[in-house]
Amino acid sequence: MTPAIPVTAQPARWQDYMQLLKPRVMSLVVFTGATGLICADTPIHPLLGAVAILCIAIGAGASAALNMWYDADIDALMRRTRGRPVPAGRVQGAEALSMGVVLSLLSVMFMGVAVNWLAAGLLAFTIFFYAVVYSMWLKRSTAQNIVIGGLAGALPPVIGWAAAAGETPLNAWLLCAIIFMWTPPHFWALALYTSEDYEKAGVPMMPVVAGPASTRRQIFIYSLLFTPLCLVPAFTGLGGPAYLAVAGLGGAVFLILAWRVLRSAAGDSPDPRVDGRLYDVRAGAKDARNLFAFSILYLSLLFATLLIEGLLGAPSFMNLIPGAA
Repeated sequence: MTPAIPVTAQPARWQDYMQLLKPRVMSLVVFTGATGLICADTPIHPLLGAVAILCIAIGAGASAALNMWYDADIDALMRRTRGRPVPAGRVQGAEALSMGVVLSLLSVMFMGVAVNWLAAGLLAFTIFFYAVVYSMWLKRSTAQNIVIGGLAGALPPVIGWAAAAGETPLNAWLLCAIIFMWTPPHFWALALYTSEDYEKAGVPMMPVVAGPASTRRQIFIYSLLFTPLCLVPAFTGLGGPAYLAVAGLGGAVFLILAWRVLRSAAGDSPDPRVDGRLYDVRAGAKDARNLFAFSILYLSLLFATLLIEGLLGAPSFMNLIPGAA
């Protein structure tokens, strides 16, 4: 692995500590966790519901801080991450580690005492899985890192459901499965046009290990599995007609974009970008960039529709079919 370039320590600002929490990632985690809580369709005191979502947010931030502490060496080598607080020298690694540990304990204990210990146990497992199993083991050892590691990002709706209902039925795990299957095409699309960063840092992402052509094929295969899975909640009593429409139309667009990635040359040539901007790519990588961007929108629309239907008490799709309920 290429040694990291020494950095000069700079005074930390409060924004740097916020950045340790990966607020953009945290917002998606909170969003999917809240969807699970609402879809459980179980009465919960608004204050306890707010506490549960707060604990999920704190737990996500704790995982991010631990990840940034451990990955500081490789973050310093990649354009997309070298400006993060630890590799940039604005926050010391020990500070990030301490922050991650304290927030982890705080979020789990608060969830257990205030809400229930099933949700707390799932939250503890999620933090451990992301910080230890993914960050410390999978990320640097296997090209299947984000496939297996994607479980950590897929669990928040299950935690939210457990917080409201005290149980985790099939529909809760269905939400988890949707995020789990979304993760490979989402991250591999990004990796196709940032693979030289991963190669420089010694991270065995799929384009580095198997090559871009194989990665494009695997993106399409996962997309073929992912998009039909998104339709399933409409037939299990979870999603309504609006959800089915969003899942169907959005899934068709997702497959078209994945097909374009398969037929493209994304990842075949180095990306000449000189900064870490995710969307400013060369012409050959635009198909991968488009899939990456749309995948975020599609997942957000799926969960937003479920959340709105749950808040409005809309009937499920199956309840609208005579004799199906």
